[in-house]
Amino acid sequence: MGVVNLSHASSLSFINPIRPSCQRNRPNTSIIAMSAIPVQQQQHPEVNDGQQRLTGDSFIRPHLRTLSPYQPILPFEVLSARLGRKPEDIIKLDANENPYGPPPEVSEALGAMKFPYIYPDPESRRLRAALAEDSGLDAEYLLVGCGADELIDLIMRCVLDPGDKIVDCPPTFTMYEFDAAVNGASVIKVPRKSNFSLNVEAISDVVKQEKPKCIFLTSPNNPDGSIISDDILLKILELPILVVLDEAYIEFSGLESRMQWVKKYENLIVLRTFSKRAGLAGLRVGYGAFPLTIIEYLWRAKQPYNVSVAAEVSACAALQNPTYLENVKNALLQERERLLHLLKELPFLKPYPSYSNFILCEVTSGMDAKKLKEDLAKMGVMIRHYNNKELSGYVRVSVGKPEHTDALIDCLRRLS
Repeated sequence: MGVVNLSHASSLSFINPIRPSCQRNRPNTSIIAMSAIPVQQQQHPEVNDGQQRLTGDSFIRPHLRTLSPYQPILPFEVLSARLGRKPEDIIKLDANENPYGPPPEVSEALGAMKFPYIYPDPESRRLRAALAEDSGLDAEYLLVGCGADELIDLIMRCVLDPGDKIVDCPPTFTMYEFDAAVNGASVIKVPRKSNFSLNVEAISDVVKQEKPKCIFLTSPNNPDGSIISDDILLKILELPILVVLDEAYIEFSGLESRMQWVKKYENLIVLRTFSKRAGLAGLRVGYGAFPLTIIEYLWRAKQPYNVSVAAEVSACAALQNPTYLENVKNALLQERERLLHLLKELPFLKPYPSYSNFILCEVTSGMDAKKLKEDLAKMGVMIRHYNNKELSGYVRVSVGKPEHTDALIDCLRRLS
């Protein structure tokens, strides 16, 4: 890619580069599958008198014209309108949000914000300095984004050429597959084992045979809450692949973050967020730890004003009250164990132990998972249901306040 200066060009020619291609025999295996977002075929523009009619979508890149949109969780306002209930009467346990919200310092800082009419610091220097103190990792290793989702997309834009491959280990966070499709990459799926642990042998075979650029891993994993041990992560780091470790829920695991590892491993990126820990999901603040040899290029490619003044002010304020953050975390951990115990008592649910702020449940005894979700919604209780084949027959319940657990369990008992 480059810039053509028309003022000095007497003639122009455009040459489409021809890329060499090679094909290999791929092993037959039921474990590995190439993945693409399901789509509907686009109709060709109308043709009149031998001429093709110009339509707006003809300017869109072909792979995006066939892209299915990401399916997000609905916010309170939309749920309120659909359910005919006030937002405060809805028990929202479908998106792993922190029900306690941010520390009081956040509201105070937002109210005292002086310069919202000035563009934000493109380097988020104040927040990165606070994160350096919080994590013990120098600020030069840290990059802040508009949620960790932005950083996932930024990594792909910097690393992947169209047609490159990533490894995904479902069931897991579906944003990795979605962003790969947006960036024109292919997804090699290596499903997790029946206990949701990683199939390291299959991952190793895929890396050797398919030469993917990167693998996205989540610990604790969403949606089952399982963790990746140091031994397993070290085995994967030995492979010639960029490892992106998403630690969105690490605070609930009782384990230390691997952020410090990026100083030793050139092929490791660790992502974090303020959404769960600090209750700032609505303000979109994420951050990542990167090897210095990688972060240099992300700085070049990122949008200059990607983190708003309000987001940076809020995140800095949240970090000023670590006692509040710790107390909220402990309250959620205590409620997680209570919720797990109560879910086990229900004859039609099989809950899985979790290291996160949610619990995955298999719906059993002939009950339909989707109908269970819909029936609870009519009662004003929202949980997560999945349409993908890996989680057919499962629901996920976020850990809320004790009164949220009480309302959920009461509704579930009534449905039984």
